[in-house]
Amino acid sequence: FRRVLFRSIGEGCNTMFLVRDGRIIWTYSTGKGWEFDDIWLLSNGNIVFSRMSYAEEVTPQKRVVWHFDASKGTEIHTVQPIGLDKVLLVENGLPPKLIVLNTTNGLVEVEHDLPAPSLTDRGTVHGQFRRMRMTAKGTFLAPFLEMGKVVEYDRNFNEIWSYAIRSPWAAIRLHNGNTLITDEKDELTREVNPKGETVWEFKLSELPPGIVFHGSQSCVRLANGNTVLCSRGDSGKGCQLVEIT
Repeated sequence: FRRVLFRSIGEGCNTMFLVRDGRIIWTYSTGKGWEFDDIWLLSNGNIVFSRMSYAEEVTPQKRVVWHFDASKGTEIHTVQPIGLDKVLLVENGLPPKLIVLNTTNGLVEVEHDLPAPSLTDRGTVHGQFRRMRMTAKGTFLAPFLEMGKVVEYDRNFNEIWSYAIRSPWAAIRLHNGNTLITDEKDELTREVNPKGETVWEFKLSELPPGIVFHGSQSCVRLANGNTVLCSRGDSGKGCQLVEIT
């Protein structure tokens, strides 16, 4: 990530940027719309991303490989490649649905309803999920942004682990078995072990004076042990990245 490429997207933006060594080497415009969210650079050079109203894969030559529209009344903020021929998606809706899509033939291989508060309970489709991940063990790690918890499900969607936290925007299972979680409202990123014990934490209030950071959202743990945090797009005004030892 740090040595080679940076993929830049965010709220209120209509163009993604691929940056190497501080230089923009590729851009892709999707036209007017709202909210890039998840983005991946694949080993074959293609880019997979979510755009709230759809998810898509494009080649470096900007040819669309596949396209998946969100169903009426739903939003897609999570997309995770599983190899080069499958993706995990979540359609925020009533109910939200986890989907594993075979991108070579368009067939849905897994579809499962996820818990969510109803709209009458002040829940919103927009705020259900921002990140969901399949782990290396084939389990599903779900940060419930509005329900104040991170839950891990096995392949049969039985709950096998959970951790209570105010507003989990992102949750990532690390190689050491711990889970790295970003809490948007409390403006912190926390690493917890399987017992739920905090082993590392960074609050935005710890940033040096002069660094303006618009909210705590996605997080990445680098191979060198450092953590990269990314803010929200701040309505198209630009996002910030910071690397923490």
